[in-house]
Amino acid sequence: MSPVLVTYVFKNYKSDNLRFGITTGKKIGKAVARSRARRVIRAAYFDLFPEISSGYDIVFVARGKTPFVKSQVVEKAMRKHLVSAGIIK
Repeated sequence: MSPVLVTYVFKNYKSDNLRFGITTGKKIGKAVARSRARRVIRAAYFDLFPEISSGYDIVFVARGKTPFVKSQVVEKAMRKHLVSAGIIK
């Protein structure tokens, strides 16, 4: 858990696909802020996508600071979470 992102990782036993989801609650702000948070998380995820092992379901939860930071900051937090989960190749 970090001030910009929370990551949940689940092993997907039914398929070998890598799936991800993004959730942004109303606490993040209005629609513009929530959309920006999703865009920033999506950009960070697709930068890390080639390094992530398949066979997992990942859920990213935006935090209050997410819409106000750049995707590099989110990518750094995301990498730290995925390395500690053991799914970065």
